[in-house]
Amino acid sequence: MISKKMEKALNEQLNFEMYSAYVYLAMSAHCESKGLKGFANWFNVQYQEEMMHAMKFYNFILDQSAEVELEAIKKPKKDYDTLLSIFEETLVHEREVTKRIYKLVDLALDERDHGTNAFLQWFVTEQIEEESSVNQIIDKLKLVQGNGNGIFLLDAELATRVFTPPAAATA
Repeated sequence: MISKKMEKALNEQLNFEMYSAYVYLAMSAHCESKGLKGFANWFNVQYQEEMMHAMKFYNFILDQSAEVELEAIKKPKKDYDTLLSIFEETLVHEREVTKRIYKLVDLALDERDHGTNAFLQWFVTEQIEEESSVNQIIDKLKLVQGNGNGIFLLDAELATRVFTPPAAATA
């Protein structure tokens, strides 16, 4: 059983994960509208990952006999100036997610809620990977400096990304 304070905090994160999915879906649509199908694919996979993250929170809350509280999802931005700017905004967003996960871990530790802390450790590791992935793309975008050939190659590379859900735990 989790505390009401933890329940509220986990629900806030569940809703933020849904918003994150919405942000990445909007970014995917933006890239698609610019003919950048590989970049659109990368953001579409991000969208799928965020939905899976939201469902992890959803299921954990229910497994703790707590109540899920779904909120309205804020409308995301839909236009971006450059590919570099869209990924720089992605990095800012992922850093916000990381900060939120760390606050949840701090709350779990303060409340001596070992089950929630154990649950959140997956997200701690996931955020390291998320930020690293975005940083690598930013580095490549800076390297090609808007060069069409470089963008074309990077678009082709990002088109190969596939959503792979984590393996289910076996008992």
